[in-house]
Amino acid sequence: MEPDSVAKAFVEHYYTTFDANRAGLANLYQEGSMLTFEGQKIQGSQNIVSKLISLPFQQCQHSITTVDCQPSGPAGGMLVFVSGNLQLTGEQHALKFSQMFHLIPTPQGSFYVLNDIFRLNYA
Repeated sequence: MEPDSVAKAFVEHYYTTFDANRAGLANLYQEGSMLTFEGQKIQGSQNIVSKLISLPFQQCQHSITTVDCQPSGPAGGMLVFVSGNLQLTGEQHALKFSQMFHLIPTPQGSFYVLNDIFRLNYA
């Protein structure tokens, strides 16, 4: 499958799951995975999902503006860089964000997130 279509499918799945059921993201990470969320480093699938579930908003809606991807490393990994808007329920203005994923292929033919870096972008 072509990297751009893999990246697009991953991004769609990730943010749809995030917006509907954050706990469902657990199977996209593994024990060696690391999330840097606004500068805070968190390692391991369960810790990452706990962090995402504990964010101070119940509902949100991501809308993606750009998805860029590059092949990465000899094992068929991919870097995926996303920018977009994050609309929190009850807030008038959307927040702008950027997020970078390093995807690693699994033996089952899918991908997991090894590295995930998230930043809000302030004007």
